[in-house]
Amino acid sequence: MAQRLRVASVPAGHPYVERVMASSDLTVQPDPRPVGAPEGQWWPPVVLAPGWIDEHRDQADVLHLHFGLESFTPSELVDAVEAAHRVGWPVVQTVHDLLNPQLANQTPHLAGLDALVPIVDAVVTLTPGAAHEIETRWHRRAVVLPHPRLLPDDLVLPRGVARDVPVIGVHLKDLRPNVDGLGAVRLLLVALDGLSRQGVPATLEVHLHRQVRDQEQRDAIRALCSGRGDVVLLEHDRFDDEALAHALAHLDACLLPYRAGTHSGWLELCWDLGVAVAAPEVGFFAEQHDDPTIGGFAWTDGGAGLVATLAHLLRSTPPAGSDARRRLVAERLRARAQRDAETATAHDDLYRSLLPSGAAR
Repeated sequence: MAQRLRVASVPAGHPYVERVMASSDLTVQPDPRPVGAPEGQWWPPVVLAPGWIDEHRDQADVLHLHFGLESFTPSELVDAVEAAHRVGWPVVQTVHDLLNPQLANQTPHLAGLDALVPIVDAVVTLTPGAAHEIETRWHRRAVVLPHPRLLPDDLVLPRGVARDVPVIGVHLKDLRPNVDGLGAVRLLLVALDGLSRQGVPATLEVHLHRQVRDQEQRDAIRALCSGRGDVVLLEHDRFDDEALAHALAHLDACLLPYRAGTHSGWLELCWDLGVAVAAPEVGFFAEQHDDPTIGGFAWTDGGAGLVATLAHLLRSTPPAGSDARRRLVAERLRARAQRDAETATAHDDLYRSLLPSGAAR
């Protein structure tokens, strides 16, 4: 029987992390709560604060870095890795984002990658394309382990409600820096008109948080959506897991409104719910699943390509609310369970390969 390994993960309480570290032979240490933070908040991550690793050297065997690294300077990140090595912890970094979707200025994020990727003991990423870029930039061979399911296990996956015409959706959330909400809505309006000319009427559902980072863009989106009977603008608070699943499940296709990015958890949510995805031809979204229900579009062609992509996706995907959608979701759930179990085992194996024999406590 394998000896249990204890992992200090940054963070621990995140759905991605919980899924990929679900091996029964791993114990993931809970996130230390930052001073003054509410229950459940892990950021800024205490594990990387000066002195924490030295003070807790006997509580973990491995350090794994995922998210929240922007809270620290490159020199502070280097200090944390050196502290981990000093106490005998190998350090693994998963490069989720080659560009940080939350930041307008990428310089700090890139400086953090430049500092960390060359000195950690192993690098993980999610797609072959990202691995190739990591090898090109930093001459490090990354282990490719796919994105896991994000929806909770105890959530009964909805299959949506049947509609008379297909529903295409875009979730703009709070208009973070990598989201081009206005550009996405403009392209989708062109696409609606193009689909209609092809005899494929559809409706557009635009979701927007009540609190946004760019109020001027929000106002322009409101103006674009007003006065069209085939467009519904829904402004709401951030969805919880169940509300989000239901909001996505009744769509027939969902457009990702990202001008830049690397990988997408939103795409994974849609895949689990049987919703087709129109993904921009940036980053490595298309590599997350080899599936005809994921199609690409270019921001620069004025929407012409998006018409063809959406027409293909609507033909390739069982409509919301149908028995065929239910069967597709069940099939994907089975495939996801197997793949996620393999990914969790691969993380366990990776950690053990980095430890000296008998080092686990």
